[in-house]
Amino acid sequence: MKICPSGEVTHIITIFENTRKTTAFPIIFKNTTRITTTMSRDESAKKTFSEQLEVINTTNTPPEEEEVVSNESLLKLKEENRFLSSKVKRLEEESTTLREMFNNVSNELNHLKKPALLVAEVATVKENKAVIKLTNGNKFYSHISKEVKNLKAGDAVLVDQKSVNIIDKIDFNDNYEVEKFVIIDKPKEKWDDIGGLKEEIREVKEVIELPLKKPELFEKIGIKPPKGILLYGPPGTGKTLLAKAAASSTNATFIEIVGSELVQKFIGEGAKLVKEIFELARRRVPSIVFIDEIDAVAATRMETGTSGEREVNRTFMQLLAELDGFRPLDKVKVVGATNRIDILDKAVLRPGRLDRLIEVGLPNEKGRLEIFKVHSKNMNLKKVRAKQLTKKMTDFSGADIRAVCTEAGYFAIRNNRSYVTQEDFIKASKKVKSEEDKEYKKLFG
Repeated sequence: MKICPSGEVTHIITIFENTRKTTAFPIIFKNTTRITTTMSRDESAKKTFSEQLEVINTTNTPPEEEEVVSNESLLKLKEENRFLSSKVKRLEEESTTLREMFNNVSNELNHLKKPALLVAEVATVKENKAVIKLTNGNKFYSHISKEVKNLKAGDAVLVDQKSVNIIDKIDFNDNYEVEKFVIIDKPKEKWDDIGGLKEEIREVKEVIELPLKKPELFEKIGIKPPKGILLYGPPGTGKTLLAKAAASSTNATFIEIVGSELVQKFIGEGAKLVKEIFELARRRVPSIVFIDEIDAVAATRMETGTSGEREVNRTFMQLLAELDGFRPLDKVKVVGATNRIDILDKAVLRPGRLDRLIEVGLPNEKGRLEIFKVHSKNMNLKKVRAKQLTKKMTDFSGADIRAVCTEAGYFAIRNNRSYVTQEDFIKASKKVKSEEDKEYKKLFG
């Protein structure tokens, strides 16, 4: 197949005349017209072919139109090229983003598949090896990684689970379990915020505050101040409030513990916790260790009992050893609080441990009036006779009087008032009293 311009038709005819053979082949022009020309030796055939070429020459597309068509095709191709280029660029950006996401997820997955490291304590170090002790008590003679420098006995290290070799050294606080008991923000309660407990406040100040602020007074007289006190009495009488006020009035470190927190699951853990708490208190002197609900750990010991009760007894014996052991408490003061002094072991009540027992009972009429004034001093009162109200609050504790003030405020809010009246306090007093009676009947019938 040959493509011939219209201007070369005469030359093609000459070739056909010289061949003198019958030849049949297609000729394609720019206008895509296909012509099959048959040449023969006869003149008639030559004339017919010439006529056909003339027809073709007359029907050929002009060059101007061809140029317009070519320009339009070129513009379309350029536009299509720009579209495809932008699409390829967008796909490349999406591919890059997906590749980054895949790498991040893959790295995180590999990180999570890594086995956890064990925490151990270094017992001894010898050149590039060390004896380590795990938390379960097992000891191993392990190799030390070259990256670990300045390792010494007592340091906390990370070891591999399989080889148990030291991989890294960490700054690990030995007292991380007891640091949570330290109250960073000291209580804001002041002695003036406590009403009806003047005698109790005086005794607490003598045992807790005075030895810490003026220890030279005891040195001059030649006596040792008591190591601690035990606050006992009905619930809601202000035992915890006294301890908070003592912590607020001194610059001592305040360590607050609930007795039930000292009871641990595994054997020896509770005794270890008690020991660490007192070691922390000795390092941060002056300090106050407040053990609330001490009856949870210091109840009377029995000859027989379950394994759990025996573990509680072990914890209690460690507490006794810390209170009156070989190591003096010095500037560490212990404050215990309980509602059940009747079940406490006699060993913790004897002099030399919790030396002074302070009963915090229900307030009398004068005490109730002082407590009422403390809790209502920020309230907007109108024609309220406090003395008359407190006379009717027989057997009310300090917590009950505070609840009465709160309920009276709610009665005023329900009536859309910005002040509290005498009637609100009377209704609140009846409500608190009825709730106590219902609770008493529920417990004792």
